[in-house]
Amino acid sequence: MKNSPFVFAVSVLLIFHSGCAALGRQHQPIDLELDGLSPEHIAQVQDLVKKMEPFIGKKDRKGALPYLTLDELESPLNSKETRFLHAFRDLRAREVGVNIPYRGFSQGQTPLIRLDGQKIRIHGEVKELPPQFLSPAVYEAYKSMMSAMEHDIGKRLYVESAYRSSAHQLYLFIFYLSNHAYSIRETAKWVALPGYSEHGDPKRLAIDFINAEGINGEKNVTEFEALPENVWLLKNASRFGFVLSYPKNAPVGITYEPWHWRYQPSENGTPNCPCE
Repeated sequence: MKNSPFVFAVSVLLIFHSGCAALGRQHQPIDLELDGLSPEHIAQVQDLVKKMEPFIGKKDRKGALPYLTLDELESPLNSKETRFLHAFRDLRAREVGVNIPYRGFSQGQTPLIRLDGQKIRIHGEVKELPPQFLSPAVYEAYKSMMSAMEHDIGKRLYVESAYRSSAHQLYLFIFYLSNHAYSIRETAKWVALPGYSEHGDPKRLAIDFINAEGINGEKNVTEFEALPENVWLLKNASRFGFVLSYPKNAPVGITYEPWHWRYQPSENGTPNCPCE
């Protein structure tokens, strides 16, 4: 027996409402637990990392990470995973207890200088640091500062981390959640949210320093503090346009980082130094 027009209309309405309900669920905001993700969200984070890690590694080996875009980062993900990733992208610093300015979502559009061939020695073994990328003004200021440091104390610091795109920063934030019991608030004290990192601001670019013996303060802050190189920085870095971003007891919610120095030129856009 054929269906009546009434039965057909009801069927269409049921399909329509079912589709709308599914669409509504799809676009519902994802509430992330700031003090510790739920087991379901932890599993989703682990799945994200598992999918994105090989892609990130491939980009890194090509030296293309500084130019990583959000679209590229999302390329290994399905729509549900992309939506979950966006929940982290859209977090705001103040809501997670960090009081630092928003610097914009950077995707490597500005010209960058590639720094290769940095060699340090750890426990007697020579290690070459991965390529780093700096904006031209920061590169020139860094070179001048290291020339002065070598002249004064016969030592220099190397660039362990410089520019990274906001898409890469988003990946790093998710990757390092596991180091902080999957607490967004705690992770944000150590890893900036995308759009808030000084490593993503070419004009006010931050450099993470490491010395010739591989001391970077990561495992022992006081070890970096005591370095002659660090003592020299505290006395002289401002002449070259660099400031310590996160000193002790800074009221911004970020952990003390004596190795993290931001390029902050004077108001007329030039360093406070006679750069070469």
